[in-house]
Amino acid sequence: MKTIILAGGWGSRMGELADLVPKPMINIGSRPILWHIMQSYLKYGFKEFIIALGVKGDVIKDYFINYKNKVSDIEIDIQKDQIFYHINDKDRKLLTAKITLVETGLNTLKGARIKRLQSYLGNDENFFLTYGDGLSDVNIQKLLKFHLEHKKIFTITGVRPSGRFGELKEHNNIVKSFKEKPKSNALINGGFMVFNKGLFKYLNIRENCDLEYGALEKLAKLNQVSVFKHNGNWECMDHERDVKYLNDLYANKAAFWI
Repeated sequence: MKTIILAGGWGSRMGELADLVPKPMINIGSRPILWHIMQSYLKYGFKEFIIALGVKGDVIKDYFINYKNKVSDIEIDIQKDQIFYHINDKDRKLLTAKITLVETGLNTLKGARIKRLQSYLGNDENFFLTYGDGLSDVNIQKLLKFHLEHKKIFTITGVRPSGRFGELKEHNNIVKSFKEKPKSNALINGGFMVFNKGLFKYLNIRENCDLEYGALEKLAKLNQVSVFKHNGNWECMDHERDVKYLNDLYANKAAFWI
């Protein structure tokens, strides 16, 4: 089963970090967030990826074309004209994947990007879809099972995001406790999605064809969008401060998505 990753946006809220590389190529640790997202699917045995490119798509192409060189220790025997790659298990896992990189336009909205991928998707009935900036410990197999059981065109993963700021509790103007980034009670789309090919009827290749504010609104009115509620961890890399937060988690061996 194929996984579509939308990786073509401008990353306008990332400041200088997105000047040289597209947002999905901003590093967490020594690997781009795109690599981390793909690990989430590889963990559950899903090895086919179609990446929708746009802004600075050549950077993403270069990374995967030269992937083995970028992540390996390299031993060269000049006399025998041989090259040996020493690669760790997590990086080796991606070498088992099939990755298709498709140019879908610089200013194309999400719905049109997906539609422009249709010819690469083959005859499969269902597909995973995710954004190039979200991380979670959602169980991908359970998400797929939920989608197939509910028989809707589109399934989203509903998550409760942590607050941007810490919460304090007080009584009579005296602080009693602090809570770091409490979770909201509101569900939002966490970006780990599944859809069947019926979605393509609601999309077109015109640049302004959106997903959320277009196709999903129509499908919701038809009761064709289900939500898989995930009560675990989820974070989105939407701002420079999120990059620092995710890198701190990774450095402290608290990366919940690995």
